[in-house]
Amino acid sequence: MSKLTKEINKISLAVIGISGRLVFYALVLVLLVLGVRKTYEFGHDIFYAPGMEALPGTEKTVTLDGTESVADVGKLLEDAGLIRDHVAFSIQAKCYDYEVKKGSFSLNTSQSSKEIINILDEETKKE
Repeated sequence: MSKLTKEINKISLAVIGISGRLVFYALVLVLLVLGVRKTYEFGHDIFYAPGMEALPGTEKTVTLDGTESVADVGKLLEDAGLIRDHVAFSIQAKCYDYEVKKGSFSLNTSQSSKEIINILDEETKKE
């Protein structure tokens, strides 16, 4: 190999190495931004969970037999269209010391998760 070819190979390897690092750093940056965004959205759902619909919303009745776990209640509410995320609801419920109680509860899609927890945490209602 001539001296010129060796220099060209050396420069080519340096350019490829720098390009590889730039692609790696760009990928890390994109993943970091997406992770921060998802983390923010999840935190927002926990600490500020607005209702699913604007007022007046839709009335829905949820009946609990008292044997469900908090996670089961969260899934039930999510399936009924009353909350967005059952995991965020479970964390909120733990923060508010919610315990599942037996009863039939009238809820509205315009209520926040906190309002729903407060209603579900009231004394047992007559069916």
